[in-house]
Amino acid sequence: MRKKSFLRLVRTQPPGSVDIPPDGSGAPAETARVLVVDDNPRLLEAHRRMIAAIGVEVTAVTSARSAMELLAHGKRVDVIVTDIVMPNMDGVAMLREIRKYDLDVPVVLVTGYPSLATAMEAMRYGGLRYLTKPVKDEQLQQVVREAIQLHRLARLKREALQLAEAHHAELGDRASLEVHFERAMEHARVAFQPVVDWRARSLFGYEAFVRSREPTLSSPQLLFGAAERLGRVQALGRWIRDLVAAAMPGAPPEAMVFVNLHPAELEDDALSDPAAALSAFSSRVVFDITERNSLDGLEDVQERVATLRELGFRIAMDDLGAGYAGLASLGRLEPDVVKLDASLVRGVDQSTRKQSLLRSIVHVCERQLGMYVVCEGVEQEAERDALVSLGANLLQGYLFGRPRAEFHPPRWLEREQPG
Repeated sequence: MRKKSFLRLVRTQPPGSVDIPPDGSGAPAETARVLVVDDNPRLLEAHRRMIAAIGVEVTAVTSARSAMELLAHGKRVDVIVTDIVMPNMDGVAMLREIRKYDLDVPVVLVTGYPSLATAMEAMRYGGLRYLTKPVKDEQLQQVVREAIQLHRLARLKREALQLAEAHHAELGDRASLEVHFERAMEHARVAFQPVVDWRARSLFGYEAFVRSREPTLSSPQLLFGAAERLGRVQALGRWIRDLVAAAMPGAPPEAMVFVNLHPAELEDDALSDPAAALSAFSSRVVFDITERNSLDGLEDVQERVATLRELGFRIAMDDLGAGYAGLASLGRLEPDVVKLDASLVRGVDQSTRKQSLLRSIVHVCERQLGMYVVCEGVEQEAERDALVSLGANLLQGYLFGRPRAEFHPPRWLEREQPG
């Protein structure tokens, strides 16, 4: 696990097993479907039995080509478990082909001949886990449970994204959108919301938000969506970073500041310019790269991120779970922090499904990927307490403070103050 000296945190052991939960309505979730691929009939049957034991539907095939034929003919699956070394098409090549049909489905690769190069290649194309034979029953079952839960979360995130895109379509033609965008920029400002270290009852940092009084583009998501359509993402990003830099002298000296970064901004040379205004504060800035858009198609991503790190910046990934193209991004960015969207956090105390999902995500990120988790959108004490019980610690939301123009201290409930 990589050392993260800038995070003053104490880990807790997350819970062990994770059940496949019902949805928020209380009705049983649909039966999960798992596709198992291995050219060794004995191992194929062993893995099929292991996975079927957790109560899911399992389809087993003996070749990657057979698996691809099923996907090409529309078979929907929640998880694919595949051997790596197979004739005609190996597991990594199969993983590349899978992404042509399904960007979200998690793929677990199993091999008797592990290598670092193969593991990194698998992560690049969105592989979830890389297991070495012989795989224990409990290990494979747990990985499949977590993959099912994360896949369901990915589907929910895509539905939310489709709703946002529908809103953008309502803004009309390009000329109309340009008017709205210019008006939004004219009335925009930057606000800061606290991020707290709950166990230590201390301030961890702030997230910088762009806000506008233009009602059609009032949120950061809508504003960046308009910038995408107009080809002005990099210009908007530079403007926001300059506003944050101007405010930085007023921030508490120990506080980290999260600055949202659209993936397209990684190709802007001004981002890594040592003379840029924000570079003077690089040791205190975490670039929060949104997973609203994939990194696919961007060139030299790892080199550009390495340059940012050389300047002193840290990297976070926002909205983890938006799709398994996102897990490929994890392998390329190697973020220090991942952030969970408010839609997953809201009402977590009342939803066993969300609790199981969050427990699984915290487990995967912290125990398996060596990354810390920030839970956004915490508004109620009950939500806070539920998150803490699930192993979360870095929290953000109205319970601790709303975004404001100044760097204000977190709001602590009187009975929760230290001492």
